[in-house]
Amino acid sequence: MKKDGYYSSGEFARMAHVTLRTVRYYDKQDILKPSLVTESGARFYTDEDFARLQQILLLKYLGFSLDDIREMTIGDSDYHFMLNSLNIQLRLVRDRIEQMQLVEKAIQDTAQMIKEQHTIDWSQMLNLIHLTGMEKSLKNQYQNATNISSRINLHSLYSQNKQGWFPWIFEQCRISPGLRILELGCGDGTLWTDNLSLLPEDISITLSDISSGMLRDARRAIGSSDTRFAFRAFDCRKIPCKDESFDLVIANHVLFYCDDIPSVLKEVRRVLAPGGRFLCSAYGKAHMQEVSQLVQDFDERIVLSADRLYERFGRENGQSILAPFFPKAQWLSYEDCLLVQDAEPLISYVLSCHGNQNQYILDRYKEFRAYTARKTAKGFRITKDAGVFLCEK
Repeated sequence: MKKDGYYSSGEFARMAHVTLRTVRYYDKQDILKPSLVTESGARFYTDEDFARLQQILLLKYLGFSLDDIREMTIGDSDYHFMLNSLNIQLRLVRDRIEQMQLVEKAIQDTAQMIKEQHTIDWSQMLNLIHLTGMEKSLKNQYQNATNISSRINLHSLYSQNKQGWFPWIFEQCRISPGLRILELGCGDGTLWTDNLSLLPEDISITLSDISSGMLRDARRAIGSSDTRFAFRAFDCRKIPCKDESFDLVIANHVLFYCDDIPSVLKEVRRVLAPGGRFLCSAYGKAHMQEVSQLVQDFDERIVLSADRLYERFGRENGQSILAPFFPKAQWLSYEDCLLVQDAEPLISYVLSCHGNQNQYILDRYKEFRAYTARKTAKGFRITKDAGVFLCEK
């Protein structure tokens, strides 16, 4: 007998304007399993399943393989994360539009050359091949954006410090008219989009990131018409700017990802003007430790990060690493903790980490979800041990 809120396979297929064969195929491929299977084998789906099917269909339309889609989607009932997922997919659509516009131009230019000169520019053709092979890059950008958003969402929903991390970082920057600012590893530009109304008009801000995809996101979020901002893609081990070009350099959760931190610090000092300031954030060893304990209690094989970022550059060792370049670095703590009362955002955070968790969780996803729901039922407290080093040249 059918339950309220459940749709039969046929009803579900008609709602999504796909064939019943497609629904059955996604079930067989473990991409979209029904929420209920009766003893007689009848399959039923919910509105949550329908939201996930829409996501699958969009990613398939954008050209991703079923293997890619299996990795890139996890069902979520929380509206915060459905909205977040849609926003990320919107950026992916815009990336694909830009890609296809480049492909269109390359084809037109090549066809025009053949028409006018009866020759083929092989370098142009090679460029066309590279352009049509960008799917892997777009997939990586999609996953990076998803991971970053999952982490930001957990903090924005459950942080007990109501000021928020990005407004607090902005406050420590002490921005005034006339400043020349460089941000290393700007990501999607959240530091600035959250504080645009507080920026003076007479200011110059260069946003940099090694990922051109993240820079595109930042440019879109801020708006290309805002002449205070410039966007440049480069590796911060070699900053392509003149000596003493900036009054303030910001590295928000960046240094611990760098392979050669001393080279980065040397470059930062070089591009800073005399009296210029360097602001770099870091974690301490207690940061989010309850999350690691949570997953290891579920499966002791899980390691959320192969690298302990705070050991590379953190609260405990940051001053000694900075000392050869900035001897008077001062640590300032951001006082906060998380009190998580829902399972979904915490699960999303766990799956976004740079560890081996997906290897052990995805096959036991429903079990892990029930386990996390029990842990968060009365509120799950998570330590936040983060802050910034304030340096001056």
